[in-house]
Amino acid sequence: MEKYRYEIHCHTRQGSLCGRMTGAQTAEYYHAKGYRGIIVTDHFFNGNCAVSPELPWKERVERFFEGYRDAKEEGEKLGLTVLYGWEYNYQTTEFLTYGADIAWLTDHPDILTLSPEEYCDEIHRAGGLIVHAHPFRERPYIRYFRLFPNYVDAVETVNAAHHLFPDFDKRADFYADSYRLKKVVGSDFHYEWPGGLCAMEFEEPIAGIHDFIRLVSEGKYSGLRLDTEGRVIARLL
Repeated sequence: MEKYRYEIHCHTRQGSLCGRMTGAQTAEYYHAKGYRGIIVTDHFFNGNCAVSPELPWKERVERFFEGYRDAKEEGEKLGLTVLYGWEYNYQTTEFLTYGADIAWLTDHPDILTLSPEEYCDEIHRAGGLIVHAHPFRERPYIRYFRLFPNYVDAVETVNAAHHLFPDFDKRADFYADSYRLKKVVGSDFHYEWPGGLCAMEFEEPIAGIHDFIRLVSEGKYSGLRLDTEGRVIARLL
C-alpha cells in the first residue's frame, strides 16, 4: 500500500525571523526528500515573527502568509501539496494551530489579547486543531513549562530539532500518555541541519487541512524519523 509523507511543522524566512529559507526553497527541499506535502507553520505575531507589528491588521495578516504562498506556488510546479497553519506563542509556550483560515484570522484582530485557554476555545469553534509544540524544550529564554492538557488536541512528542536532547521528547511522550492525548512528530524546520527530519505518514493523500485534522483526530497515521537524505531511520508512534 502506498504511503504519503508530510511535514507538519516548518518555517520560512518570509514569516519567521529565525527562518533561513524562502517558501519556494522549502518546498523544493521537501520535494527532493520524497514528501507528498508540507504545512507551513510560521511563528505568529506573538512569537518570532518576521512581519512588522506596526502594520494595520489586515495587511499584517496578508504579509504573514507570504512564505506559505511562495511555497504553494513552487509546490504546484513540483506536485507538492502545501497547506498552512501557524505557531502561536504565549510567553514561550507554543501551539501549532491548524484549520482556522486566513479569512477567519482577518476577522479576529483580538486574538492576541486572549488567554491560552480562550485562544484554544476560539480555534476549536472555528473547526481547528491544536498541537502543543515541544512542551519540554529547554532554552535560556524559557522560564516555565506550561501544560494545557484539557485544551490541546495533541502533543509534538518527537521534534527533529531535539536530536541532541532526547529527554525533551521523552518528557513530551510521557505527558501525552498521561492525558491520553494524540502524539505527532515534526521537524521544526528552519534550515537544513544534521539532525535530519521527521514526517507524518498517512495511508491516503491529504488534499486540504481538514483532511489532516480528520486523520489526526482518528489516529490514522504513523511517524517517521529520517536522515538528512530522507531515508527512514526509525518508525515512531
